[in-house]
Amino acid sequence: MTFEQMLERVRYEGAYPTRSRAEEAVRAVLAAFGRRLTGDERVELAARLPHEAALCFTAEIPDNEPVSGWGFVKDLASRTGATAATTRWDTGTVLRIVAQLAGEDLLDRILDQLPPGYALLFGRAELTQAPSAPPSLVGAGAPTGTTTL
Repeated sequence: MTFEQMLERVRYEGAYPTRSRAEEAVRAVLAAFGRRLTGDERVELAARLPHEAALCFTAEIPDNEPVSGWGFVKDLASRTGATAATTRWDTGTVLRIVAQLAGEDLLDRILDQLPPGYALLFGRAELTQAPSAPPSLVGAGAPTGTTTL
């Protein structure tokens, strides 16, 4: 995929009114995401992106401070001056295209490296383990999940 094709996909999927608005979203999200990813996954993802997108992605030095998916959106919103809702839309639109370019295996490794909350940004469900029942409820008449007729 060329950078121009990537921009057109982002424009279409994000319903952006112009190509320049789509490009603005791509550049902002990729630069911000490049600050979050390190190691082999960073190198592999850069190799799978169109050249100009890879330059945006690798332009900044990664920050070793872990940030949740929501923290990522809030940080990007503060840097761009956009609302959190607009930034969440931009992030989801761009990262869904990035996920397609990355492929399942690389995306799994990327998500394993990141704190919780990023899977949703890539258009994936984020499964979490349900908290265990407090000991005071175990065996104390708590519902078992079965129904008798």
